[in-house]
Amino acid sequence: MAKAPFSRRTRATIFTATAGLSLAVALLPGGANAAPGDPVGRPAADSPTDTPAGSPAGSPAADGLAPIPSQQSLARNDARLTQAEQRPGVRQLRKQLGAQGVLELDPATGTARQVARLDGYLTSASGADPEDIARQYLRAHPDVFGLSADQVRGLTLRKQYTDVAGIRHLSFVQSVDGVPVFGNGVKANVARDGRLISVLGAPVRGLPSALAPARITGTQARRTAVRDIAGGGAVSLGASDTAKQVVYTVPGGGTARRAWRTVTAPDGQGMWLHVVDAGTGRVLYRQNLSSDLTPEKPASSSSSSSSSSSAKQSGGERSGEQSPSLSSAGTLRQTGKVLVWDQYPGARSGGKQHTRHLTARGWLPEGAQTLDGSVGHVYSDVNDNNEVDPGEEVTPAADGTFSFPFKPFTGDGCGTPLPCSWDQKTPNSWQTNREQNAAQVYYFLGTFHDHLEAGPIGFTRAAGNFDTRDGDGVQAQTDDGAAIKDGLPDSDHLNNANMGTPPDGQAPTMQMYLTGSEPGYTILQGNFGDDAATVYHEYTHGLSHRLVTDADGVPALNSQQSGAMGEAWSDWYALDFLNNEGLLKDGRRTDGDVTLDAPGWSDELPARSQALDCPVGSTSAKCHGTAGAGPGGYTYGDYGKIASRGPEVHGDGEIWGETLWDLRDALGSRLTESLVTRAMELSPVNPSFLDQRNAILQADTVVNGGRAHARVWQVFAHRGMGWFAAALTGDDTRPDEDFSLPPGPNTPVVTLTGKVTDDEAGTPVGGVTVSISGHSSGFPGADLSAVSAADGTYAIRNVPEGTYRKVYASGNGYEPQIRTLTVTSGGADWTVRRNWSASSGGAEVAEFSGVDYSDFGCGPAGLIDMSASVWGSDAKGGTNGTGVDPVHNTVRLPAAVDVSDLRVDPTSGCGDDLTASLGDYRIETSTDGTTWATAAEGHFGPADTGRENAVPLNTGTGLNVRYVRVTMLGNQAVDNGVNCAQDSGPSGCDYLDMTELVVHGRPHQG
Repeated sequence: MAKAPFSRRTRATIFTATAGLSLAVALLPGGANAAPGDPVGRPAADSPTDTPAGSPAGSPAADGLAPIPSQQSLARNDARLTQAEQRPGVRQLRKQLGAQGVLELDPATGTARQVARLDGYLTSASGADPEDIARQYLRAHPDVFGLSADQVRGLTLRKQYTDVAGIRHLSFVQSVDGVPVFGNGVKANVARDGRLISVLGAPVRGLPSALAPARITGTQARRTAVRDIAGGGAVSLGASDTAKQVVYTVPGGGTARRAWRTVTAPDGQGMWLHVVDAGTGRVLYRQNLSSDLTPEKPASSSSSSSSSSSAKQSGGERSGEQSPSLSSAGTLRQTGKVLVWDQYPGARSGGKQHTRHLTARGWLPEGAQTLDGSVGHVYSDVNDNNEVDPGEEVTPAADGTFSFPFKPFTGDGCGTPLPCSWDQKTPNSWQTNREQNAAQVYYFLGTFHDHLEAGPIGFTRAAGNFDTRDGDGVQAQTDDGAAIKDGLPDSDHLNNANMGTPPDGQAPTMQMYLTGSEPGYTILQGNFGDDAATVYHEYTHGLSHRLVTDADGVPALNSQQSGAMGEAWSDWYALDFLNNEGLLKDGRRTDGDVTLDAPGWSDELPARSQALDCPVGSTSAKCHGTAGAGPGGYTYGDYGKIASRGPEVHGDGEIWGETLWDLRDALGSRLTESLVTRAMELSPVNPSFLDQRNAILQADTVVNGGRAHARVWQVFAHRGMGWFAAALTGDDTRPDEDFSLPPGPNTPVVTLTGKVTDDEAGTPVGGVTVSISGHSSGFPGADLSAVSAADGTYAIRNVPEGTYRKVYASGNGYEPQIRTLTVTSGGADWTVRRNWSASSGGAEVAEFSGVDYSDFGCGPAGLIDMSASVWGSDAKGGTNGTGVDPVHNTVRLPAAVDVSDLRVDPTSGCGDDLTASLGDYRIETSTDGTTWATAAEGHFGPADTGRENAVPLNTGTGLNVRYVRVTMLGNQAVDNGVNCAQDSGPSGCDYLDMTELVVHGRPHQG
């Protein structure tokens, strides 16, 4: 996980995912669990190439102010697919796929995000070339994929490889003027016998025929990207920073444009991917490519002066030096020998140093003078500048080997039960074991590289693993930031580790921090680079980021749930390996044995709330759970309840990790390793837990003939991810759990009928879709939806009896209604509420003031589009979001309305953090658009974000309303403690945003 200066924090991605974002690199955990990617959407604050847009790391956005889409926003986005779902080709393919088919459309493109079957294949066996098989399927379904025959022919096959199970994985990119489209495209998976397994991607309709020429260079784009994260001032570009031209299509209908996709690693700020407009230099998108070991701790402060230990340094010189071995030429002969342990110092198993040979294993060349070989390069980046400075390389010892004996420190808290490797009261004491730790990390890299490369996992060079021959060996930085504060680490370089993974062909960066006590917490004065589980956890982030990608190879674990799975996979692969090696016990009669945290290391500040082998209902004291989730193993319904402050990727990831450990118990390690890895390769972008459940079932079909289907379903159903479980998208932080197995072949089916009526007038409503297909929530099923007729009636045939968790009635200007529906007989009526300010129902923007950001996906129409997109403008003339120059948006309703309820979602978007959310506001109403009455004035605060808030109107101002004018007078910068005179990065210093205006009522009579 690249550089993360936040001690014990998720390396915060600045923004959270826009629901339904078509970009294959949408977004990840919000706040300290923020989303790694986000469509930024707007220009930099001042000059196009010199001033940052959005919020740098360390700003409120990075510290937990990334918006998480509300349930209303997610539902509205999903409801936008009403028309696309009714296309003849879509309906026909759904019927062909059958009861266990998955056909999910992307709300932003209206094209297929994924097409697959859980119980079979999309096509029959074929001897044709896999590329021809994939293209023929795309041509056969233009309504589903939105591509004409010529457009299918124009797709570029960017990459194809065959995995260890014989599956051919193909990635096709769309392009304009030879420039690839960012985020979208098509991925196809073909079995060994030529059967098509699945098609993924959400290709873009209606691309332009040409692009405007670039006006800024790739170097300028990289400088813009670095300033966007690190702030103003001098900018130094790293040798590994890259820039590549792409086509960026703005979510929400903005124009396609030529842009630069950059990957940069600003000093101390992690690794970031940006998209920068090639014409204006504006930042359009940013994505954090870094992941951390641990979540944010309850409190943070400097650790350098707060050790609770009185450890004393035991010496700083090498001991045990031997006479150098000379060759016939009289020079030092490098043997490649190294002293290492297999788990961590002091562990009962694998805790003692022994000799291994790096050269014999092919990891380090004969005669190497540094730890730089086939699997990567290890050096000590003690000043955290991402460069190899004098004294940071590790060179052979006097005997010509890399064998450095570990020298334990003594003192309070050392050796009880684990040894210390430094003294946090003594500057530079970490130098004593600096070389030993670097050599140890190199050994761990080689060990895990070979484990993941071998079958049944098969993370090979073709699949995108880390190999120096391909220019992407792991760059591991040990003792990272250890000398940053007068020979000691500061609190941002203590008790954590991270991994930053760029696209294939660019080297990842792994950073290992020292560990030590902090105020209120007694922690071993050690080094996370000495712990196998920590290094393997970080390495696995590279595995998941290389296997779950968009068509152009960009990592795509950017939704809330996919970010949580990223942490869980890292825990699971690490502990699975240690258990198989006999280094970590998993007693069949005991719970709570398998832990990421080494006992006695950081007991007071653990990285995880409980062990990985905690079954549902366990009464073990080691499976104590949390106050929010309760004791015992976690289930899907515990999502957002494990961490004390709500959704958080490490805490929520424990649900997925424990589920996979159950699967391992049921299927054995080897088959589970195969299925879980293949499922990553078969995954759609930004998957939910249910998407990955389905991908595991697909993998079992391909590599195991489906023989484990029943056991897979039992495991997932037991954890609340059964047949009727539902999530709106991978960003749904309130998924619905269900413990049901799939309906059997003899399950009764019924025709679900009912009537849709208007909640205010009681009149029938036509054109509303009632849907229980649940495809967007990962629920596989047939085409279980229907559109109400003019008299409001609808009929959905062949509905299996059961309880469906998230069922919709939406469309035609009506707010989505979501309910849990138990289907045992034939009736379900719906009362829906019209949003008179919805553009889909005839409302329109009559006029507005301020800048028009429509081309960047956040223009004035975003206020009334019933989606998570926003209306945004500039916050000029004020201070800290107050006293700004007012901007207004006038909405013309389709008819005069007596307003019964007016609601506002003030949440920011368009790449901004929560400081840009609407604060001070004024709402006016009018019968004719000329004479106005002030209906409401007030202020929204942080507690009002992420939801629709009722706004009481002044007496008489809600009658006969034809126009509503919303004026943004300020934002929430002050509410979030921002001082723009000092903090130039937070979005609230530059922008004002709001998500939605909702107007309920009935037509005016008179």
